[in-house]
Amino acid sequence: MNSPDTALKEQTKTAPPWNVLIHDDPVNLMEYVTRTIQRVFGYSEQKAERMMLEVHQKGKSLVWSGEREKAEHYVAQLHGFQLKATLEQVS
Repeated sequence: MNSPDTALKEQTKTAPPWNVLIHDDPVNLMEYVTRTIQRVFGYSEQKAERMMLEVHQKGKSLVWSGEREKAEHYVAQLHGFQLKATLEQVS
């Protein structure tokens, strides 16, 4: 039988985080992607530009990680700006 402390720890485990990724596409200009990252996430121009360059050079960039509901919201926002974005669960 579990002690009350063990049972509480099992109940309060947090769900694994979800990653929001932006993928490269042949349509959007680099400046547009940078401004959109700034607008959606509130990141500085420098941080958004680093992420945009990673998208451009490596094909994708991890732009946010956290709870699933918020990740889904961010992906929907990015889709609204016509960016190719996905979410994936951290394993």
